[in-house]
Amino acid sequence: MAEKVIRVDDIDGSEGDDVTKRDFEVLGRTFTIDLSEDNYKRLNEMLDALAPFVENAAEVKPAGKGRKPRVAKIKGYTNGDVRDWALREGVEVSERGKISDEVYAAFIDAHPDAKPDA
Repeated sequence: MAEKVIRVDDIDGSEGDDVTKRDFEVLGRTFTIDLSEDNYKRLNEMLDALAPFVENAAEVKPAGKGRKPRVAKIKGYTNGDVRDWALREGVEVSERGKISDEVYAAFIDAHPDAKPDA
């Protein structure tokens, strides 16, 4: 018993002896497709035409997940807690960004239950 494999061009549905599995690369990723000689030639022409655009373009990376919320250097309290306390006590502290080690030390002195993170 014999089996006959008929390859069909994935673009135009044509059959023929020249239809075969073709590998090609785009942006570092490899793809495979069944193409006739003519369609494979067309694919290569398109890839050649696209190449200068890709070479001169800048890649746009997907947006990150954002920053993790800043956690205070002490367990049981947030940076917001430290800032609120500092403002009530008249201690100079920035609204955003890094809280100085001096402010943390003063907060810990005022809160005996505050434990520095190890």
